[in-house]
Amino acid sequence: MGRRQVEVAMPDALLWAVAILLAVAAGWAWNSWRHRVANRRPGTRSGRGTTARTGGRRPAPPRPRGADRPATAPRSGDADRKAGTPAPGEIWWADVPYTDGSGSKVRPCLVLRADSRGADVLKITSQDKSDRDDHVRIPTQNWDPGAEHDSYLNLTEPIRISSAAFADHAGRCDADLWQKVRSLRHLPTR
Repeated sequence: MGRRQVEVAMPDALLWAVAILLAVAAGWAWNSWRHRVANRRPGTRSGRGTTARTGGRRPAPPRPRGADRPATAPRSGDADRKAGTPAPGEIWWADVPYTDGSGSKVRPCLVLRADSRGADVLKITSQDKSDRDDHVRIPTQNWDPGAEHDSYLNLTEPIRISSAAFADHAGRCDADLWQKVRSLRHLPTR
């Protein structure tokens, strides 16, 4: 009699295990789809393998582009350049491609040099990179007043982006930091 109960209990446990596994998989798929749709912005390309690029974690959501970010006018000394075009030393929100070419993300960046076709920029991240030599702290109070902490400027390699990729002018780089960046020989600042 005891042997018969074990045979009946085994299929029930197996059915429950399969049901739980299917529920977990459905929840994971729903969550993944929901985040992918919520983070999609007009003009951005969705990349493949988000977790592969970010070490298993979701990338930070893009910063808002509305009324909570103050609009800044071009500097008065820039009369010779078209309004709304980037200039060296400015921080812009732009659609910056991933280094592996799998997609892009609207993120803040520091303009190193610019021409009519585009600009060379350095990426800015809100992730703490204080333990790395290839990143420096960049104050955010002047160009992102909603930020809870300073961000980090990636000094490794400038990225060339087209003029159409620039979305919003955020502000100016801290003057002391801009002087330090300009003194780095591997960066094109002229």
